[in-house]
Amino acid sequence: MATKVFIVYYSMYGHVERLAEEIKKGASSIEGVEAKMWQVPEILPDEVLVKMSAPPKSEVPIITANQLAEADGVLFGFPTRFGMMAAQFKAFLDATGGLWRSQQLAGKPAGIFYSTGSQGGGQETTPLTAITQLVHHGMIFVPIGYTFGAGMFEMEKVKGGSPYGAGTYAGDGTRVPSELDLEQAFHQGRYFAVMAKRLKTTSA
Repeated sequence: MATKVFIVYYSMYGHVERLAEEIKKGASSIEGVEAKMWQVPEILPDEVLVKMSAPPKSEVPIITANQLAEADGVLFGFPTRFGMMAAQFKAFLDATGGLWRSQQLAGKPAGIFYSTGSQGGGQETTPLTAITQLVHHGMIFVPIGYTFGAGMFEMEKVKGGSPYGAGTYAGDGTRVPSELDLEQAFHQGRYFAVMAKRLKTTSA
């Protein structure tokens, strides 16, 4: 059976979703891996989103908490809010209490990707504080470390991400992920898929 990798994310302005698309491509490039993108539910009312100039959501399906149990591995993506994951994603994770009680996510690999507004806006604190969610579920955190190679040491170009996972900078909202950001996201998807497939094969 195929190794199922879920890419579960929240994206208000499209930056995280763009990373998710590349991560899916990377994961899907591994034979025997089936990657699928999911959005978490929006919790802000439409009138607030309009005032925030948020574009309409894409057609990517909305996931329920219990559907996480169907995955062999999950990559979680979200924008930062004051150095931590956005409330929309935290609300989704808060709804996974049933999975926690039954430990249905324990032993499954998990990764993290994210977007921040600036270089000091949470490129490390956002994934670092998110790891607590994985720990309580007993999930196995799979960072990319420095497996992206020379791209991890790029100093001439603005590049998001860290050893924790792929990332990008939104700036004032008009900046889009760079080619290097997207290459790192593709790499994370591919690397994570290899790990998830290996873990599933080993535990079979």
